Amino acid sequence: MAGKFHYGGQAVMEGVMMRGQKTVATAVRRPNGELAVRNKPLSSIYTGWVRKAPFIRGVIVLLEAMVLGISSLIYSANVALEEEEEKISGGSIWLILLFALVFAVGLFFLAPLFLTKLLDSYISSSLVFHLIEGGIRLAIFLLYLRLISLMPDIKRVFAYHGAEHKTINAYEDGASLEAEEIGKYSTAHARCGTAFLLAVLIIAILVFALIGRQEVWLMVLSRVLLLPVIASLGYEVTQFGARHLKNGFVRAMMAPGLWLQKLTTKEPDDRQIEIAIAALESVLASDREAAQAVSSPDNL
Repeated sequence: MAGKFHYGGQAVMEGVMMRGQKTVATAVRRPNGELAVRNKPLSSIYTGWVRKAPFIRGVIVLLEAMVLGISSLIYSANVALEEEEEKISGGSIWLILLFALVFAVGLFFLAPLFLTKLLDSYISSSLVFHLIEGGIRLAIFLLYLRLISLMPDIKRVFAYHGAEHKTINAYEDGASLEAEEIGKYSTAHARCGTAFLLAVLIIAILVFALIGRQEVWLMVLSRVLLLPVIASLGYEVTQFGARHLKNGFVRAMMAPGLWLQKLTTKEPDDRQIEIAIAALESVLASDREAAQAVSSPDNL
């Protein structure tokens, strides 16, 4: 029996993207205050068996988040800037993403390694070496989130992130999709990408510790090549935790990821919640239509 589908998405510029079973919808607030909603079908790679296969799905989800995220970001930026003379092109976004990926690997994986290497002569234990490296990595990550959360534009994106979480929490609780009702729910969610990133950073400590202290070039190579493996493990841990939050031990293990979302989400206003509702209702409508098409007499 297929498991229950979990809806979710991400914040974009002046909007929210929601991923459904067969489509992805992006709702954006136009400069004149009107809502713009785009609903696109998902590629089969995001809906087939490989998307559900344990461990393999972690890599597919990462690819999906990157591709769908870029597409939604391009759309939202162009809608939000429609009264400007110049719009953001897809090529520019891909270049920005490439730079962001290189920057992220360098800042969160290579920089901690080289900083720890400065203390190499004082560290005799391989385990201690990797614990220090992991501690530096976590410190850089937390400082990075704190600093960007102070930027006005990022604060607004984080408010849409909060709107997305509140809407999903309300939907999963069976509440009506109305801004007033949704506003009562938490801005934290166990399946959030922030919790996933924290899991990745913690799992990285364990994986790199197993490899041990090698030549610098081998450790650099491992920090790059093992990222998909670590990300897949992080995805499985996060999904397991989200399914078993009623267990006290699991809830305690997931607590840091939920707490960390205080940095990456802000309380949204009703207009921002309306955007998240529009995106979710769009994919829900598409999924209902798809289900009705499958069960219609003509398809039996």
